[in-house]
Amino acid sequence: MSNMKKLLHFCHYMVSQFCNSIRPKAARLLRLCRDSISSLSRFLLFHVHPFWIQLSYYLAVSLAGYIALKATARDGSELRHRELDVFFTSVSATTAASMSTLEMEELSGAQLLVMIVLMLLSGEVFTSLLELQLLRLKLLKQSRIDDQVNGPSGFVDSIELGIPSSAQKIDSNQHNEAKAVSVRNPDMSNKLKYDTATCLSQIVLGYILLFHVLGSGLIMLYVYLDRDAKQVLEGKGLRADLFGFFTTVSTFANCGFVPINEGMAAFRKSPVLLLILIPQVLAGNTLYAPCLHVAVWALEKASVKRKEFGYALRNGREVGYFHLIGSVRSRYICLTALGFVTIQLVLFCGLEWRSGIMSGLSRYQKLLCSLFQVVNSRHAGESVFDISKVSPAVLVLFLVMMYLPPYTSFAPEKYHQKVVLGRPTGNAIRQQSRTLEGCFTLSQLSYLVICIVGICISERRAMADDPLNFSVLNIAIEVISAYGNVGFSTGYSCDRRLKADGSCKDALYGFVGRWSKTGKLIIIVVMFFGKLSKFSKRGGKAWDLS
Repeated sequence: MSNMKKLLHFCHYMVSQFCNSIRPKAARLLRLCRDSISSLSRFLLFHVHPFWIQLSYYLAVSLAGYIALKATARDGSELRHRELDVFFTSVSATTAASMSTLEMEELSGAQLLVMIVLMLLSGEVFTSLLELQLLRLKLLKQSRIDDQVNGPSGFVDSIELGIPSSAQKIDSNQHNEAKAVSVRNPDMSNKLKYDTATCLSQIVLGYILLFHVLGSGLIMLYVYLDRDAKQVLEGKGLRADLFGFFTTVSTFANCGFVPINEGMAAFRKSPVLLLILIPQVLAGNTLYAPCLHVAVWALEKASVKRKEFGYALRNGREVGYFHLIGSVRSRYICLTALGFVTIQLVLFCGLEWRSGIMSGLSRYQKLLCSLFQVVNSRHAGESVFDISKVSPAVLVLFLVMMYLPPYTSFAPEKYHQKVVLGRPTGNAIRQQSRTLEGCFTLSQLSYLVICIVGICISERRAMADDPLNFSVLNIAIEVISAYGNVGFSTGYSCDRRLKADGSCKDALYGFVGRWSKTGKLIIIVVMFFGKLSKFSKRGGKAWDLS
């Protein structure tokens, strides 16, 4: 027994000696890892262009989605052998393009959950929340650098300890005074921006949760109360809760995927469901900035102690958040969006009211289905009609709507340059020309034309054999839809083939699903280009067309 105690004592002694010897090395290793991570994050925040950060994000999410979709496929499913189509679907969900090369009902329940995650990560509002977190981290890093150069200011300590900073004591209504203070003390400006970015993060998170919880609840309640909608889901073997959450995430992210093959066309006679989805379409993209402005304004009026809201409203461009715009521009964006919807609705109803695509619908249903269709033409891409049967005049108008950025606005000339567009002039433009944005020497439309030409070359044999399906207009719609991250597609019909083919079978996925591998790869590039199109807005300035 005494030998056992001696052995245990010896083991304890050896372990303690080993720990004492390795503890300094472990501490140095941890310190090295911490310094390396800090240096890497500082390099990414201050020296890497946001274009590369966002491109890496979307590529990483797309690759992870591809692996997850492959791993969760049903046993014996053909999707295990359709590598490109699975990757295409992952990219389409990640970029919120909703271009489809496979039928949604081919996906298993686990794959639908993967799609929900991908669409949630791709939404414009969610990605803007990530940008806010990067902005907060950048301000914190900058303050630490300033502390090392100029001495400690207490800004970082107050953040880490949760002590209210002096930014919360500044009256944001006195804009000129705050601006003068920030000139005298640059760290004060960092405090204001950090506190404002923190408040905006909380607002955006609450905005996301509100629409997802409320939207999902309303859809599930409607399905529970409406017999026709319940029968549709029961016929597909789809649970109401999964359908409600999937559709809400997809609609708010303006992705356009619906977990049934027919899409929203299966709910043409459910106008209440369409009314539930229309506000989500607008709030998730086109009208997000005006809605955010209203939310911040309301919180400023309701809150007395929090002065960051007023600072955000009056200094949105200084904060560095792209979606934080002024009240004048917000009004013009809303008016322009309303004008676009009205123009499309009038033309669509005027040309299609008595056409075959509206057969079997009442007047009320026709009006709401038409409204839902034109609202989705900007970015969401959910459809209740067969696009291939819509009048060419309407399709051309849809092409224009899909090409326009979400915050397109029309304003009087006196507001156009400074207030509405907020375009920099002089030295700011010359400075931007040296950055990555200046490398895009061609306009966005020029690149789209190049892609359309490339697809016409890759699909030239199909265009010769099947000219009605593979028309230039259909290809242009597919490319512009992918660029605008919309998802409208004319589809493919065996009935439109000039040469009868008994082996041809109609499939409920997009027209791109019938393209060659080269054509699909070009569309993948177009989807990424469209998602990152904000970095190429100033392309083509070298051309003079006068």
